[in-house]
Amino acid sequence: MSAAETAPARYAGTRVPRVEDPRLLTGHGTYVDDVVRPGMLHAHFVRSPLARARIEGIDVTEALAVEGVHAVFTAEDLNPGVREQWYTLVGRDVPDTPRPPLAEGEVRFVGDPVALVVAADRYIAEDAAELVVVDYEPLPPVVDYATAREAAELVHAEYPRNVAGEMAGLPVEELAPVFDEAAFTVRETIHQQAYAAVPIETRGLVAEWSASTGEMTIWAATQSPHEVRLFCARLLGLDEHRVRVVMRDTGGGFGQKVMPQREDMCVMLASRKVRGPLKWIEDRRENLLSAGQARHEHADARMAFDADGSILAAAIDYVQDVGAYPIPWPVQTLPVVGLLFPGPYRVPQGTFATTAVFSNTVGRTAYRGPWQFESVAREVLLDIAARDMGMDPVELRRRNLLRRDELPLVNPCGMPYSDITPLETFEQALEMLDYGAFRREQERARAEGRFLGVGTCTYVEPTTGVMPLYATEGATIRIEPSGKVNVYVAGGSSGNSIETTVVQLTADALGVNIEDVNTIQGDTAITPFGGGTGGSRSGSMTAGAIAETASVLRERITAIAAHRLGVSAEDVELADGQARVPDKPEAVLSLAEVAATAYFQPENLPPGVQPGLEASGRYRARAPMIWANATHLCTCEVDVTTGEVKLLRHIVSEDCGPMINPSVVEGQIAGGTVQGIGGVLYEHLAYDEEGNPIATTFMDYLLPTSTEVPVIEYGHVETPGPGPGGYKGVGEGGAIGAPPAVVNAVADALAPFGAKITRLPVTPESIVTLVRRARTRGTVTG
Repeated sequence: MSAAETAPARYAGTRVPRVEDPRLLTGHGTYVDDVVRPGMLHAHFVRSPLARARIEGIDVTEALAVEGVHAVFTAEDLNPGVREQWYTLVGRDVPDTPRPPLAEGEVRFVGDPVALVVAADRYIAEDAAELVVVDYEPLPPVVDYATAREAAELVHAEYPRNVAGEMAGLPVEELAPVFDEAAFTVRETIHQQAYAAVPIETRGLVAEWSASTGEMTIWAATQSPHEVRLFCARLLGLDEHRVRVVMRDTGGGFGQKVMPQREDMCVMLASRKVRGPLKWIEDRRENLLSAGQARHEHADARMAFDADGSILAAAIDYVQDVGAYPIPWPVQTLPVVGLLFPGPYRVPQGTFATTAVFSNTVGRTAYRGPWQFESVAREVLLDIAARDMGMDPVELRRRNLLRRDELPLVNPCGMPYSDITPLETFEQALEMLDYGAFRREQERARAEGRFLGVGTCTYVEPTTGVMPLYATEGATIRIEPSGKVNVYVAGGSSGNSIETTVVQLTADALGVNIEDVNTIQGDTAITPFGGGTGGSRSGSMTAGAIAETASVLRERITAIAAHRLGVSAEDVELADGQARVPDKPEAVLSLAEVAATAYFQPENLPPGVQPGLEASGRYRARAPMIWANATHLCTCEVDVTTGEVKLLRHIVSEDCGPMINPSVVEGQIAGGTVQGIGGVLYEHLAYDEEGNPIATTFMDYLLPTSTEVPVIEYGHVETPGPGPGGYKGVGEGGAIGAPPAVVNAVADALAPFGAKITRLPVTPESIVTLVRRARTRGTVTG
């Protein structure tokens, strides 16, 4: 290989400090609420206090009379302004669910936006909102999604049985002979409660309409500025070049901020009707009330085994709650739960049925690993099966987990696995724990009246998919006359360290020092089009875009340097910000010298080389998806008197391919893992029987803190994927793998009581109830 083709990875794979940290850790980030514009007005929503009611009338007279109030908008003011309303991620032609900006005719959940008050400041807007009089005629709500298909009432009249959509594989009856003849079968209905993304920064938007130029500028807390731009252009009937979206820092998204929601639409529409920029910042109560739910679901799951414990078949009948206004179309991702239910195991036969059901609760939104329930159902079911068979759950998994040398392989539901290491990560996690030693410690503890448990989850995760918005990613790299490098990508800082990733990759690709690289992201006016953050795609897709673009500049730099040094381009090496000939110490040019030739001395360029050192490139995903996998292992101690669960250790063995930055990888794993722990033990977006939310503050909606979460331990197995650099996604795995591992650990601790955990969350109350029932039945062992 020639020197010119060699690009040694000096920074990729190392723990480069995050370039975002100096700004963020010193309080100098710029979030959407930090944006201040001349003459800016403030918006506040009037929201429904009822889960379902007919709107008989709205009187805004008193609110408009308040000094400082500029406007009060209702559905008849804003909704007619909608031109097109669809998301690039799902496409124009899907049979999407209803989504009016403001409630029209009927409110469908507590928190449904009914009117929008615009005032000189937020305080006036909130006070005036209290004076908007809405005449409601209460209607019976459909609160329980599990019975909604049999309910007499409909959330949306045009959706019979309250079914938003269904997708299924083979009829489960075709597998009946396998289940009937199997040596052992297990079947359970497993429930997961609703919980939410709760990003540290709530939703927010500043929209500034320039009537004189017909241009809209938006500052947004978003994961995808280019999607916001396309959506706004369609919503308002504008050309894309008339809309600019700026994303500075976003305090977490986790899927909730991938696409504009109804409140965002309202602000966009209202901004063209008021004199001045319009800001809306959601408070925490609104966020828990209206920003979206996730995870609310259940399934009838079953597996069949032979006499040795080998899996023969798996089937799942899955139902999810999509609330009143899901975002986006829920049916697109609905079947993924069924497709992935076989997991990283040898499963000869399998099928699924999946159903999305409306309810009079807040709409379902994407949340880190939206298909996560497939792992919850499968891994909980495996532990139950193992205990019923009198087998260690670890041994049952060992007999069925796929090995690297068995791939590629298509699972029975059609998912094409490759480049994963399920058994290898499983064994690494067990070794990190010293599984045998833990079991011995567990026996001693039980003899003392203490109850320790261990649980695992091994999963496979699709990353970097090729849905329309995510199919390509662009980058522009400009080497300035000084030799410094600017990299422009869609990106955006939302906690995923994409700025650090881009700087590392670019420094390696061009052979420059990392301190000489800067990245500009999140501004649609100057960055190339890109899908943003979602689907665990940012690292691998951005790596491809940078590689495509940098290769053009490398060729140009080496050609210019070779021409000036009087050598062949193949002899030139790019390293340390220099173009040099390795065996000729005197033959060296700084990148600034090469740039000076490219920009200011075009007459000295070699034939066929264009002036300047700026290039744009676009990467197209080569594979339908890139697979990552991991094993989570959790140990805990359960106080059977109080129901308290103390987590002792949490181990993650992850295969996300070669790591661009191990610290970033581990940070992503840690964040997702903590969210998963919260989803099992603490978080619950609960409603009462009338559809009233009962967890709208952090007094009621509990989150794990550093005192509840153990130090997370990491193991890495690196199997290159089919994408650039072999990189895979890692953003969602922690939230997928942690919940089943925690559930199984608690169930293992309670095994002497014959406890079976099939309903989340696992609360102290539920644990005490399980123990009490076991003692009443006299089924306590050990």
